[in-house]
Amino acid sequence: MTGNDEDLPVLLVDGSRFSDFAGFVREFSRLLDGYRWRGSLDAFNDVLRGGFGTPDRGWVLRWLDSDVSRRALGYEATVHWLEENLLVCHPGNRSAVAARIAAAQRGEGPTLFDAIVDIIRIHGPGGRESEDGILLELA
Repeated sequence: MTGNDEDLPVLLVDGSRFSDFAGFVREFSRLLDGYRWRGSLDAFNDVLRGGFGTPDRGWVLRWLDSDVSRRALGYEATVHWLEENLLVCHPGNRSAVAARIAAAQRGEGPTLFDAIVDIIRIHGPGGRESEDGILLELA
């Protein structure tokens, strides 16, 4: 990334606008120009690479009320999301997903919020796809 970070486009996710993962999907999708993200975290990773309605190179993702989102996408939401994934995942992955459900039910392991933030950070400074130039600001 070159130039001043202040010159980068800023996309705002407002954590006060949703209370569950489906709401996050809607909130993030409204930022995309001509593309609707349907909630797959693999697809979310692809969206962040560019070409799916995000700026091509270098932008700021400013997540307002991120503490509200951290709670909304915490362990309860994580269990719900994993249970939905268990229904459609490859049979060979079911035991791993079931183990993640059990851990989340105990309040252990990464939450859905953590997973989303980790994916975003892959595309920013120090991430393995840092060339995408996404700066995450949790506010």
